[in-house]
Amino acid sequence: MPLSDIQVRNLKPGPKARRVSDGGGLFLEIKPHGSKLWRMAYRFDGKQKLLSFGAYPAVSLAQARERRDNAKSVLATGTDPSALRKAEKEAHAATNLHTFEIIGAELIDKKTREGLAETTLKKKRWLIGIANVDLGKMPIATIAPSDVLVPLRKVEALGNYETAKRLRTTIGEVFRYAIATARADNDPTFGLRGALIAPTVTHMAAATTSDAFCQLVRAIWEYEGGAPSTRAALKLMALLYTRPGELRLAYWDEFDLDKKIWTIPASRMKMRREHTKPLSKPTLDILKQLKHETGSATRVFPSMIVNDRPISENTMNQALRRMGFDKHEHTSHGFRASASSLLNESGKWNRDAIEAEIAHKGADQVRNAYHRATYWDERVKMADWWAGEILQWLTR
Repeated sequence: MPLSDIQVRNLKPGPKARRVSDGGGLFLEIKPHGSKLWRMAYRFDGKQKLLSFGAYPAVSLAQARERRDNAKSVLATGTDPSALRKAEKEAHAATNLHTFEIIGAELIDKKTREGLAETTLKKKRWLIGIANVDLGKMPIATIAPSDVLVPLRKVEALGNYETAKRLRTTIGEVFRYAIATARADNDPTFGLRGALIAPTVTHMAAATTSDAFCQLVRAIWEYEGGAPSTRAALKLMALLYTRPGELRLAYWDEFDLDKKIWTIPASRMKMRREHTKPLSKPTLDILKQLKHETGSATRVFPSMIVNDRPISENTMNQALRRMGFDKHEHTSHGFRASASSLLNESGKWNRDAIEAEIAHKGADQVRNAYHRATYWDERVKMADWWAGEILQWLTR
């Protein structure tokens, strides 16, 4: 006989647990300590099973009956309601466990293990940190394009259009990693292309004519300010034209001065592959003198301020400013553009050999690797020629 609300309310506990049926498999279990729990008994696949619907009075009689009826509807389809409930709980837990913040941290860990340069990792951590303020605690599968726009608009409102663009790209990386690991179905940043204000493209300032570069190298070789490591770094930037981080973060064990080779590890290369540079005689002379001046330091360009730290990129740029070159004339990044322009302008060298020496990050990775090996002899001659040109500019 079905229960009434009054009966349920007045049921008292006894010395042992007891069950009072409401019909259709639903019953109320009264524990000796007084709790009243809704249960449903049913059979599935020849086995007796139980479903729990919660405690009375948090779950009323009417609510318990509604849950019983829903379970019976599931049974009618040939599905075990206990298994269905377990799957739903697991899905709900997984959805709430896989937040943007957690998956972003996983992506950074993956990139770290893959050997991504620390400078790049630092930027990605910073950008993901910006996104975490608004998206971090949200289950990644529930994040919509409108949610992603919130942190993007905040950055854009500050006038940081390039940062907003990079933030959208980095958020997209997190979503694509989530898709690859089966925790999201789509990347909402894809639909936001064109939604942000396009940043003005600015190129790194560089002296790209022979007259301008001549003035620059003469100023560098005549410069007497700063530490020996700073002066040497600027000279080597002119001779080797690497990315600033590839040079200033160098260790002595990367250099084989006898074989005249510098091997830059993949972890510091933008293209994520080891890169070898030929060393001209003027370059070797600077390195040997610097080694004598820095003594037992493991870093080639040790900071004079912080122990076991290299000089900063800002240190090189500040030195250029003191020489009279403002940020619109030349920066430490500009040496690559200077060398690329003047080497190509000379007409003496194969364009692919120049690209291989500069280590541009091209789309055709196999072709680039082939050319770095194929043009090694030409690159050695080019390094000597380039050093000779610099020595000639110094005497103009």
